[in-house]
Amino acid sequence: MRFAIDAATALRLLADGRDVGSGHSLVAPAIMRSDALRHVYADVRAGRLDDRAAKRTLEALASQKVRVLADRVSRATAFALARERNWDDTGPAEYLAVAKLQADAIVTQDALLIAGADGVVPLAEYEAMFR
Repeated sequence: MRFAIDAATALRLLADGRDVGSGHSLVAPAIMRSDALRHVYADVRAGRLDDRAAKRTLEALASQKVRVLADRVSRATAFALARERNWDDTGPAEYLAVAKLQADAIVTQDALLIAGADGVVPLAEYEAMFR
């Protein structure tokens, strides 16, 4: 099964030290890496991570086995999804677009993505990636 993941899910996989189960693969929009960088930076600023831990996390993120997409069709689909949902930002729609086009389900805890996924792509629980 192919799962689309968001930045928080990618970082959770790293923090948990887990790899997805055999037969599964991960996809995400290119924005996921920038979003993850923002999360890590916010954790450093808030004192939850030190610089060394942040650097290790970012290095692990760079080597994480995730197919990252930023193609023309994904961007056009994201634009359409954002317009349909009347969202102010296309960023969340990029996750849904990649999920719709390239995945069987999306794994996220983000309330906006969960609501936005309705009618677009099925949701999957985090643990489904390990079965």
